[in-house]
Amino acid sequence: MNAATPARLLVIDDEPDLRTLYELTLLREGYEIDSAGSVAEALAHLQATQYSAVITDMRLPDGSGLAVLRWLEQAARTEKAIVITAFGSAENAVEALKAGAFDYLTKPVDLRQFRLVVASALGRVAPEPSPAAAESGAAAATALRLVGESPAIRAVRSLIDKVARSMAPVLVQGESGTGKELVARAIHEHGARVGGRFVAVNCGAIPENLLEAEFFGYRKGAFTGANEDREGFFQAADGGTLFLDEIGDLPLAMQSKLLRVIQERLVRPVGATAETPINVRILSATHKDLGAEVAAGRFRQDLFYRLNVIQIRVPPLRERLEDLGLIGARVLARIAQDAGVSPTPRLTSGALQTLSRYAFPGNVRELENLLHRALALAGGEWIDADDLGLPETLLDEDRSESQFAALETPLASTPVSEGLSLPEQLPSDLARYLDEVERAILLRALELHRFNRTAAAASLGLSLRQIRYRMARLAISAGDS
Repeated sequence: MNAATPARLLVIDDEPDLRTLYELTLLREGYEIDSAGSVAEALAHLQATQYSAVITDMRLPDGSGLAVLRWLEQAARTEKAIVITAFGSAENAVEALKAGAFDYLTKPVDLRQFRLVVASALGRVAPEPSPAAAESGAAAATALRLVGESPAIRAVRSLIDKVARSMAPVLVQGESGTGKELVARAIHEHGARVGGRFVAVNCGAIPENLLEAEFFGYRKGAFTGANEDREGFFQAADGGTLFLDEIGDLPLAMQSKLLRVIQERLVRPVGATAETPINVRILSATHKDLGAEVAAGRFRQDLFYRLNVIQIRVPPLRERLEDLGLIGARVLARIAQDAGVSPTPRLTSGALQTLSRYAFPGNVRELENLLHRALALAGGEWIDADDLGLPETLLDEDRSESQFAALETPLASTPVSEGLSLPEQLPSDLARYLDEVERAILLRALELHRFNRTAAAASLGLSLRQIRYRMARLAISAGDS
């Protein structure tokens, strides 16, 4: 379709008045419109015509709008789907997004928001463009963290490609230093909002009494020190993407306010009397188990369901050690360029072997810091094991290349309790008996992981130091079996 051809849209709603309202609104925007009042009528239109977007009510006389979405997916059609749901029906909205909807609206539909969502689906939102240099820098940083060919990182890249095409909220889960923000940036850069702003917010770094003003903005005179109007994070990200990092750190009171803004897509600055529509895609991240936080009463369940429509788990570095060489080379190339060092130093095989024996609790961020220091100390073309400055006490001497696969086998798949049984009567020396049970469990875990202590400890929920202490206390050595 060339630029001179107006986009053709299909509007599906069984209420004639609402259908007419949507049609007139879109006709004024220059679109060509077809309409349908049922699933059957909509499918007949779709079989005969290719559309730019489909706008469908959720409840229809002969079925659900989800049936239209499923047909589009099965037919591999390219139309963007926008679903209209009843007010407050969060479950329907989440179900629609999971079924492939680009976005959703709730009744009664705000026509300004309606026009914005349709324009966004068609790629016609024209927010303030980012400077080319900033875009280039962001893309380079994203590529840096997502480099690798391990199955784990391939799965992350595949998910990014899929979710970038919609407006569905995404929750990025992972340990500190794994690159959660860069995954969020990649989603933004691969989507229709690449020309808009990417606003990243660390929810745990803002004092609680300033949260509302920072998120929603304020009006002059709203409080002492408010000498002028100021926009908040939502207004700054309008037409683009708002990334809420460490969302699990938000206090409950702010969670409630955030939920309302996400549902209504309206923001009321502190001190203002009127609400302002906003058009923002929400991405969030956390290192916490939000499901457990919900169970403990520290995170709102309804907000969790809103944010966790699609989840991307970013693997820790220890789960993709085969990528160490590629990541290390990319990190060193960037560091050397920034420092004006030429040629770019390279890691020796000894250095790579040493790195592969380290657990990397700080993940890729820690690797970057480690290589920064190593490059300064090496002062030559090669970085060797000694330049890394990793003490032997932090390395697992039992880990070798042939044992990396053991890290992929969780102990849960083969219970350590197999072969163990409790006595019919409680032993008289309970402490000795418990030591025997603990020794058997540890031995079982170590055998399953070929005496790789780091992997065995991880499978039992222990640190390397804890398993070493228990092995020493229970006189377990590598020769035991």
